[in-house]
Amino acid sequence: MCGIVGYNGPREAEEVLINGLKKLEYRGYDSSGLAIVEGSSIGIERAKGKLSELEAKIKVSPLKGTVGIGHTRWATHGRPSEENAHPHLEGDVAVVHNGIIENYLALREELKKEGSSFKSETDTEILAHLINRELKNSASLEEAVRKALTHVKGTYAMAAVTTKEPDKIVGARHECPMVLGIGEGEYILSSDITAILDITRRAIFLNDGEFVVLTKDSFKVLDGNGKEITKEEKQIDWSPVMAEKDGYPHFMLKEIFEQPKAVTDTFRGQIMEESGDIYFHQFSIDLTKIKKTYVIACGTSWHAGLVGKFMMEEFYPMPVEVDLASEFRYRKHLADSETLVIAVTQSGETADTLAAIKDAKKKGAKILAITNVIESSIAREADFTIYTHAGPEIGVASTKAFTTQLTALLMFAIYAGRNTGLVDKSHGVGLIEDLAKLPGKLQQFLDNTKHIEVIAKKYYKYRDFLYLGRGINYPIALEGALKLKEISYIHAEGYPAGEMKHGPIALIDDQMPVVVLAPKDSHYSKVLSNMEEVKARDGHVIAIVTEGDTEVSGKADDIIEVPELPELLTPIMLSLPLQLLSYHIAVLRGTDVDQPRNLAKSVTVE
Repeated sequence: MCGIVGYNGPREAEEVLINGLKKLEYRGYDSSGLAIVEGSSIGIERAKGKLSELEAKIKVSPLKGTVGIGHTRWATHGRPSEENAHPHLEGDVAVVHNGIIENYLALREELKKEGSSFKSETDTEILAHLINRELKNSASLEEAVRKALTHVKGTYAMAAVTTKEPDKIVGARHECPMVLGIGEGEYILSSDITAILDITRRAIFLNDGEFVVLTKDSFKVLDGNGKEITKEEKQIDWSPVMAEKDGYPHFMLKEIFEQPKAVTDTFRGQIMEESGDIYFHQFSIDLTKIKKTYVIACGTSWHAGLVGKFMMEEFYPMPVEVDLASEFRYRKHLADSETLVIAVTQSGETADTLAAIKDAKKKGAKILAITNVIESSIAREADFTIYTHAGPEIGVASTKAFTTQLTALLMFAIYAGRNTGLVDKSHGVGLIEDLAKLPGKLQQFLDNTKHIEVIAKKYYKYRDFLYLGRGINYPIALEGALKLKEISYIHAEGYPAGEMKHGPIALIDDQMPVVVLAPKDSHYSKVLSNMEEVKARDGHVIAIVTEGDTEVSGKADDIIEVPELPELLTPIMLSLPLQLLSYHIAVLRGTDVDQPRNLAKSVTVE
């Protein structure tokens, strides 16, 4: 999730682009850059790190011109560096891009055979080469962009400029947002409304497959065939802060609703539906030689690891042990050259997890990282990294980072099963088909969640909650309780439902709401019995159930239904209603949802 901006008008583009990028920096902050056209040349400046690094460079060497594009990056392909920062220049064209080009490796090899040489590790540079190839064949910029994108598989919001038509910007979108701001004799193009509000409140939102062409005194929107189309203009009345949150009152809520896309981006380009395989480019760990596996993590990532244990043991020829990194680093664990250590961390900088993998690595263990941040410390230490591609998560309480970790762990479990021979092709095809359908199911649930706010209003004044789940979903009960604690400051505990009679049942009375995860799975009948035990002691039951389940209605005070899914995918689905319940309770209690007291996004000290 990167931020792009383009400007065409009477002002100096540098100032407009920098101001726009400041509004978009929450979308990416590992590098940034500008490309501004001035006559027969394109001036480019790029910098690694925060936008302030770029500002310092252009203060020394300003870029002159009134047509330009800018970018702030959240790395998906290639480490954060000046070489990998956008814009990418090839020949007469410069390009910025938000999204993922799935077939970039194949396109890169094709272009190399034609004589192209590459200066970066990114997938985006492919676009610059493809567009430049079309420009050499005397195509206009809009024709060149349109023809180039016919070769691309993946997602994009992109913008391009060229010295061949120095007064023009061409943009296009597919599954990534793009908005055109219409000012008085000027135009601004952006991946978010935030960047246009200082210039105009008049906007046109592009749909998938559409292109936009900006000149000094006009604009036009084209369909995929290059035919001009008429688009409805919208008047934006959001404040700049609300626009940054895409109209949501909090980043946490925005990020909850981003989860279908985030899950898609995690497996995009890595699932092979025809063969039932997972594709991990240059995976270097020989799983047939691994005799024991540890998953280490902290907080929410530890809960993901617990779910991952169930997933891996389904397809994996050995037990999997899950440890808190803060404990593992001080254990006399038996890691050796036949050990795989899987480190799960959103930031890739968690101090305890980093220390733990360094210790295991010294003993010869192989390290697999699952993280959201390219070139993070843990990614650099690992033998192989699976990136979750969740994009920046601004809310301190993890939501989309968690569900994408679950997605990555399931992908690894399938990969391990296929590569150790425990999952045959037919089974693999079925698993990947189910995974491919998951984002649609998540969206189906998110399209109808008003009732969760109603339930929250019934329970937000209670001081204690209990969360129960069984099997693969008991870690989701732990995560649901953690979410409520983090953002509402209500005391909550999560337990495996079978453990309720071993202590927690003593707490249940009419002042104890109990959230029960009760999807129709292999543990369903046992969970129903647990619910009856709660009701017999006057506890209030909030049940998360499979859509259409009528058996639970007499055993629960409130019900939240979720679409039916195979058992291995239910933890991802069940996370969403628990996140929303916590969110609405916290809002009703008036707490700081995005920045809860005493918490930090990344724990980089012990």
